[in-house]
Amino acid sequence: MQIDIQEKWLPVYEALASNVRLKIINFLSQQPMNVKELAEKLELSSAIVTMHINKLEKAGIIKSKRTRSKGGVQKLCSIALDSIEIKFPKNITKERKFHEFNLPIGLYTDFNVNPTCGIATTKKIIGYFDDPRYFLDPERVNAAILWLGQGFVEYKISNFLLANQTPEELEISMEIGSEAPGYNDNWPSDISFFINDINLGTWTSPGDFGETRGTLTPEWWGRNVNQHGVLKQLHIRNNGTFIDGDKISNVALKDIDITRKQLTFRIAVLKDAAHVGGLTIYGKGFGNYNQDLVFRLYYN
Repeated sequence: MQIDIQEKWLPVYEALASNVRLKIINFLSQQPMNVKELAEKLELSSAIVTMHINKLEKAGIIKSKRTRSKGGVQKLCSIALDSIEIKFPKNITKERKFHEFNLPIGLYTDFNVNPTCGIATTKKIIGYFDDPRYFLDPERVNAAILWLGQGFVEYKISNFLLANQTPEELEISMEIGSEAPGYNDNWPSDISFFINDINLGTWTSPGDFGETRGTLTPEWWGRNVNQHGVLKQLHIRNNGTFIDGDKISNVALKDIDITRKQLTFRIAVLKDAAHVGGLTIYGKGFGNYNQDLVFRLYYN
């Protein structure tokens, strides 16, 4: 897990700020255990241990699943990650200027989707599963999750850059993942990104995550389908395009006509990709990050 010092990561810091929860992590690093076993080792009640487990689970540090045992059903807990990396600001004295544009994931202006596909708000499914017609339903403007097996969704972005401002970097932040029938944590998918019809490059999503319920995912959403994605940051700079610091192409700002008053952004799973594993986009109220698509154009 990579985190920084923004407030959205407070659940992680709070989860680690407890002697009891640190002991739980140490116990689970040895082997998966249920709540009763942890309670006996900690000499605490199951209710108190469950409270600590919930905090660790909300932070994404541990995961749990219900399994059958001799006495019925048990909640088996295990470690969800190998390490946590904290990134500190490199230069806290220099504040970069930027224009920010937040776009709900349902406000796409074009699409071409193939099943499995669907769209939902934080309260209900819009229409029916695997029926692309509902991607034109007016209620799509309230969408908090959408998914497709192959195809694309495209958005238009207002560009507020002024004539006396020189663009330095375009940053796009989004929570995304693959799309498998049900869910599959090992389900690679090649997801491609386009600005103004220019192919920026491809990132391979490792899976369609459903083992652990998303921190924000509504209770009515079934446990047998995907729950959350991963937060990815796409950066188009003067020296190329990057995903979380890893270069994916040589396409630079000068190549995408960044001074247009209106930009188009497309997320796609191409039919000729090596891994056609679908795409899921999470918005506010779903997954682990309470955000839609966030665009930042840095300038001087």
